[in-house]
Amino acid sequence: MTEYKMFEGCTIGNRIPFIEAASRKVFDKVGITTSSAPFSCCPDPTGMKSFDNDAWLTLGARNLALAESESMDIISLCNGCANTLRGVQFQLKHDSLKKGKVNAELSKIGKNYQGSIDVKHFVDVLKDNIDKVKGAVIKPLSGLKVAVHPGCHYMRPAEWMESDDPMRPTTLKELVAAAGATVVEYEEEILCCGSAVTNAYEEHGMANLKVKMDSVQKSGADILVVNCPACFQQFDTRQRDLGKKYETEYKVPVLYITELLSLAMGVGADEIGLKFHRTRMKLEDFGL
Repeated sequence: MTEYKMFEGCTIGNRIPFIEAASRKVFDKVGITTSSAPFSCCPDPTGMKSFDNDAWLTLGARNLALAESESMDIISLCNGCANTLRGVQFQLKHDSLKKGKVNAELSKIGKNYQGSIDVKHFVDVLKDNIDKVKGAVIKPLSGLKVAVHPGCHYMRPAEWMESDDPMRPTTLKELVAAAGATVVEYEEEILCCGSAVTNAYEEHGMANLKVKMDSVQKSGADILVVNCPACFQQFDTRQRDLGKKYETEYKVPVLYITELLSLAMGVGADEIGLKFHRTRMKLEDFGL
């Protein structure tokens, strides 16, 4: 059995810890073993990288070195964290001068980055264990229509994420189908949720979110399933503001893929904190 170092990321632990709870429930059911390490922020792929690439590389390499010290691959619950850590690996693999500079800094705290471990996105690990996922489902979510949103950082840049097809993603859909639910196609599936844009230019970010949510509602989906904490917060917490801004009602419950799988695996809603969602899913409508 493979053991991973769990990289929860800042957002999940500090703002939406119920997502970590659901993920651990699913990992236990599937037989994925994890342990902890004193990781710091990844750091964010859209922040520090743009104004201090060397600091971004050094902080990321420190996190990787912690997992390397125990010869364990990392499993990340966050699109952004997975993207950063894989991006750091990619850049240091192809730039020996940068790697030397980074290790000179890390030596000051007794660390050294070698590039000896891998970083796995949790969705890819679940996909690799799809038969075990299906085997753990005891309450198939038949009748539930699900739209999916894989998120930008899970698929792009393809040269270092090496996960799903960035234009025709399928992995999240396969996991939804494994839960017994019906995948609903919609036109704006690969469109960004607008989270990063909203933080800097709210008007543009909300306009982006409106296009996305209008497409989801038009599809007839009962819920939207995501695999990124930033995307989750954008969809779940901003629907009310979006409705007020555009005088349109938006009531699409948003679930992390591990929350959906937890329900299908017989885990109770209270055990995974569904009551903390802003937009609630009416479980009784689906026999849950």
